[in-house]
Amino acid sequence: MPLNEDEQRILQEIEKTFYENDPEFADRVRSETVYKHSGRNLKWATLGFVVGLAFTILTFTISVVLGAFGFLIMLGSAVYFERNLRRVGRASLQDLSTRQFKQGGFKSMGKKLRGDDQ
Repeated sequence: MPLNEDEQRILQEIEKTFYENDPEFADRVRSETVYKHSGRNLKWATLGFVVGLAFTILTFTISVVLGAFGFLIMLGSAVYFERNLRRVGRASLQDLSTRQFKQGGFKSMGKKLRGDDQ
């Protein structure tokens, strides 16, 4: 549902004061995307999984409890990885559907593939 003129004016005023009051934060917010944030989290989750695996291998022969603790680190990292991967996938699907809608939808893409668009 599009905004009316008054709502657009109010939104522009809010954006203007936001950029004037804290330009550094505004630049960070503008440059941060779902892909950057989730990508960073995926790297940390991978590192956590590798550390948990190494900890499990090194301590399992010493103590089963320490080995189980390493396994829990691996499990937590895998869950964190999966959640961030889903977030990236969901954002990708939304971007794809938005892009297709703006370009005329999937019907126009089918016409282009068949060569019917001349």
